[in-house]
Amino acid sequence: MTLYFFCEPSMGGNLVVQVHCGLASGNHNQNSYASTIIHVEKEQHVITTGPYSIVRHPMYLGMILMLLFTPLALGSYWAVLPFLLSVPMNILRIKNEEEVLLRDLPGYKDYCLKTPYRLIPLNSIISADKT
Repeated sequence: MTLYFFCEPSMGGNLVVQVHCGLASGNHNQNSYASTIIHVEKEQHVITTGPYSIVRHPMYLGMILMLLFTPLALGSYWAVLPFLLSVPMNILRIKNEEEVLLRDLPGYKDYCLKTPYRLIPLNSIISADKT
């Protein structure tokens, strides 16, 4: 099933997807400890600058936003499925990651107190916690 958008919505979706790809890439440069495996590396420290001063998981936020706009960029309802699946998967991953970081990364608990938003800034109902 294909959606037939005017040029502008599709271009807007592509623009948002590209911006978030760029942000994720730049974010990875700021946090060289980012990995597909949840673990704490030797001599790892807490990153508190840049987007990490606003939310604790800016890379996940960027990925979710990118997947949210992918259906618009592709002009396809089918692309909504990966987005819908990604949200609960990312929430579970964030919770697991935070358990490991709280246990193994010195200073992470203080960082959580200073940066209360896990994923969505200024939304205490969804993303703030009392870690």
